[in-house]
Amino acid sequence: MRAVTISPEPPPSGPTASVDVVLPCLDEAAALPWVLRRIPPGWRALIVDNGSTDGSHHIARELGATVVRETQRGFGAACHAGLTAATAEVVCFCDCDASLDPSDLVPFVDEIRAGAADLVLGRRRPQGRGAWPPHARAGNAALSLLLRRRTGLRLRDLGPLRAARREELLALDLTDRRSGYPLEMVVRAADAGWRITEHDVPYTPRTGASKVTGTWRGTFQAVRDMSRVLQEPPAREQEPPAREGMTR
Repeated sequence: MRAVTISPEPPPSGPTASVDVVLPCLDEAAALPWVLRRIPPGWRALIVDNGSTDGSHHIARELGATVVRETQRGFGAACHAGLTAATAEVVCFCDCDASLDPSDLVPFVDEIRAGAADLVLGRRRPQGRGAWPPHARAGNAALSLLLRRRTGLRLRDLGPLRAARREELLALDLTDRRSGYPLEMVVRAADAGWRITEHDVPYTPRTGASKVTGTWRGTFQAVRDMSRVLQEPPAREQEPPAREGMTR
């Protein structure tokens, strides 16, 4: 099992954050100040540095974030390193490129804590030209259709903004370490009987160049990774997440 290194400084909000926000990071120095300013009070930002060469991890520490270093390249590797380093009851995920606002996660967390959903996803609504390139949008639509056929879920987006309970996420035993990680989370959650909801969130042009959806090649790689996830047989049956005072 790969070890991750966590920066020694405590979270800015105190010894125990109410929510951990996992932010995969690869050369996002220009976006980090805005993103970290948008983390809600009392929450902890977990910046997972995935091999940055622009000083992102130094900037993140200076701005009060906890930094996790993950040497294995891949979006899934970074996300999972953040999840395993998290300690809060509720864990959120958000891109670190300023295309999504971490403060939009507040109602997601409220819904999780209220027991109204087990996994909440952000449905991206593009704001301005260039926010969501046509090839990336087409790939997302195709995957959403395949997901519906595989699980019955009628989701419009498989975006990175999401929230769930930490222990239940770990119990999904996610294995993809590339671009298929976000989809694998949804597929395994659906197989386990989770209640999955989605809410509209603004999606703005990112800061800097995208490593995935900014090119046809990156989009093709992501679609290929996710298609492979959809071809996997259902994981072993799991009991749906239990909630006190609630029946399913």
